[in-house]
Amino acid sequence: MRFGVLGVIEARRDGQTVPLGGPKQRALLAFLLLHANQPISRDRLIDALWGDRPPSRADASLDSYVSRLRKLLGAERLVREASGYLLKVEPDALDLDRFERLVGDGRFDEALGLWRGPALADILYEPFANGAAQELEERRMVALEQRIEAELESGQDVELVPELDRLVREHPLRERLI
Repeated sequence: MRFGVLGVIEARRDGQTVPLGGPKQRALLAFLLLHANQPISRDRLIDALWGDRPPSRADASLDSYVSRLRKLLGAERLVREASGYLLKVEPDALDLDRFERLVGDGRFDEALGLWRGPALADILYEPFANGAAQELEERRMVALEQRIEAELESGQDVELVPELDRLVREHPLRERLI
């Protein structure tokens, strides 16, 4: 199974998109993906989904979302532990992990090509998502700056002028672009 957070939230099994359900269920999956292979407490999940104003039946709603995700993803993938819930994600199954690995390997074009739009695009209004999306966007911008630096060092300065011009207009306060 493959997962994506670098755009709209997605899950794919054998190349086919898995229907993930409504916004809160998608948000739950996204939060678990951002903390893949780590146990997350129920309180933290409730806070991520509803912020400071959880509904009176937040516990029951969370149970319902978890149950539906287990049916979609497999009970062996989303497990309950004493300290909370844990989503098991294989190495390289999450686009964010592939992005980080490719950036670390200096394969910037390939890494940036994994982005399918703004991170967490379909759940940005959820309590945790805006801050998380901003952090992911910062990682994307750093990778873009690293790619540009590598291309400048290899003598591709003239080819970069139009792109740099556009980026400086879009991000006038980013010093590395100036």
